[in-house]
Amino acid sequence: MQPNVILVMTDDQGYGDLSCHGNPILKTPHIDLLHSQSVRMTDYHVSPTCAPTRGALLTGRYSNRIGVWHTINGRSILREGEVVIAEPFAKAGYATAMFGKWHLGDNFPSRAEDHGFQEVLRHGGGGVGQTPDFWDNAYFDGTYIHNGKPEPAKGFCTDVFFDAAMAFIRTQAKAKKPFLVYLATNAPHGPMHAPEEFAAPYAGLGKHVANFFGMIANIDANMGRLMRLVDAEGLANETILIFTTDNGTSSGNRVFNAGMRGMKGSEYEGGHRVPFFIRWPGGNIGGGRDVSQLAAHVDVFPTLLQLCGIPAPAKVTFDGASVAPLLRGGEGGPAPGRILITDSQRVHTPIKWKQSSVMSGHWRLINGQALYDIRSDPGQQKDIAAENAVMVERLKAAYELQWAGLQPTFANAQPIVLGNDADNPCRLTCHDWLLKDAEGNAPWNQASIRAMRDAPVGEWHVRTDRPGRYRITLRRWPGEINIPIAADLPPGSPVPGEKAFRCTAGKGFPATRARIDILDQIREQDVPANASAVTFELPLETHEGTLRAIFTDATGKTLGAYYVEVQRL
Repeated sequence: MQPNVILVMTDDQGYGDLSCHGNPILKTPHIDLLHSQSVRMTDYHVSPTCAPTRGALLTGRYSNRIGVWHTINGRSILREGEVVIAEPFAKAGYATAMFGKWHLGDNFPSRAEDHGFQEVLRHGGGGVGQTPDFWDNAYFDGTYIHNGKPEPAKGFCTDVFFDAAMAFIRTQAKAKKPFLVYLATNAPHGPMHAPEEFAAPYAGLGKHVANFFGMIANIDANMGRLMRLVDAEGLANETILIFTTDNGTSSGNRVFNAGMRGMKGSEYEGGHRVPFFIRWPGGNIGGGRDVSQLAAHVDVFPTLLQLCGIPAPAKVTFDGASVAPLLRGGEGGPAPGRILITDSQRVHTPIKWKQSSVMSGHWRLINGQALYDIRSDPGQQKDIAAENAVMVERLKAAYELQWAGLQPTFANAQPIVLGNDADNPCRLTCHDWLLKDAEGNAPWNQASIRAMRDAPVGEWHVRTDRPGRYRITLRRWPGEINIPIAADLPPGSPVPGEKAFRCTAGKGFPATRARIDILDQIREQDVPANASAVTFELPLETHEGTLRAIFTDATGKTLGAYYVEVQRL
């Protein structure tokens, strides 16, 4: 029988944010137990931020290759044609599901439900309360997208996602069907909100870190529930259970960082070396053993294919390689001298050598200049490039070769597809405005939407799926609250922890004119008093280009429509 797979990945939890890795304050007894039962990849690396890691892990290909090198600004959308891990698993007869944070696009063809996941419960954008998420979500009692439809839920977000995953596992166990579960929590990503009973033990560290650790303690409790369920259903021997995280710590370095330099976003080890525990008793993977060879997120997809006996997708060239032989304690796997590359771009167009780490064995070439030997210098304090010119040139050559292959693709923005039956009407949000670096950041969270912060106007890269008549609706506030464009909003209710995005007062915009510029067609009209939306209808041919939607007030001030709904009639 093919093994089940449960892949748990948390958000912004670093290598040092576990008691089994030496954290002197944080307690994670259930993850510690898994650590004691697992094979641990102790030199496992990801990207230094959220969406790039998810894209690389789920495709087995570097984030710069698949178009996901930022977290906003239209550069966190998975390119069309990429194959996600759920697709070959579904083809092989697995029931497939994802729960929590997707962060690779909220529109067709880049959503989880477009890539082989048959059961999906997710929030919008890169976190609960971010711009694409359901309005006023704030970690407790939120509304999430369940198989394409908004659905309210009770409880803390992490509990909700674990509950849904566990219900799915019970269903598949009863049906005796193999399953793939991708459970990606948005915790402990900020803003820092945790159930009070989990944050209370850490109150002495201040509200920020107390809630960060509280979210991790809550994840740990849920991992305990999940592991007990796997045991109770008799699935332990036939289930591959993985625990990992998406980048270095965002906040735990204030307490403990396992001796590493850097944190989330950094090119140094603390930005991208993270935990990776894998347990499969029936497959000879476990027993509390360390594997010290270099590995990365791009290895996960090919490794799971090999472990589960599933053929690799045709015409897909992985950047990663299977580490299955290493996990089983045998010979084979990637060559010891392999070279892996990670970087943190977060710009419109990737910049050569920007916040990059080129890794081979114990060597780290940082930004194409500084070289570190992490065996003798794990904190990366002493640059030894001058004494190791041959190694520097070897690592630089590998980077140059990869860069030459990728650079011509950087200008290719992934269009949001309009008019496709799978997403009609589709809702565009300013989170995905394709902004150049000089234009600033898109309004990526609901506090920014409320206060009208960040870039005031942007554009989407779009493609019409088929010719027809289209209705385009412009909004300042999202459709689920349907209030006038000019209306102010009072602050929303607080939740435990720090200030929630929804606790910012909302400013109306007194628009008098509305304009759309879509695929080289321009339309304008007056905005009626007290209008909550402005609607245009026009014919569109099959075409790729840009969509810009703008409100203007009586003084000539402009504001991009934060929310636009496009429907092929």
